[in-house]
Amino acid sequence: QVRVVESGGGLVQPGGSLKLSCAASGSIYGFDVVGWYRQPPGKQREFVAQITSGGSTNYASSVKGRFTISRDNGKNTVYLQMNTLRPEDTAVYNCKTIILGVNYWGQGTQVTVSS
Repeated sequence: QVRVVESGGGLVQPGGSLKLSCAASGSIYGFDVVGWYRQPPGKQREFVAQITSGGSTNYASSVKGRFTISRDNGKNTVYLQMNTLRPEDTAVYNCKTIILGVNYWGQGTQVTVSS
């Protein structure tokens, strides 16, 4: 059974940085695509960034230039480096891993940007 676990969230001041991790276990196959999504308080979930097994990346316009997604295929782990954080980045961040066409979601990690 595939298990996806996010970590690295927390409280940070505006302008600060955090690095989130998304680790997938329980599959002998590597991921096809991993995407980060977030749900701000009182709002719908939105796309943040994604990376394919080949290394192609895509970002939401709101985070482009501030966030960087990367992966370690050997560890089945994807990272989201978040710099120059803003209060509007406050949200629960979820990771979606696609393995052999099946979506697997983690439980999410809270990111709060506040002074």
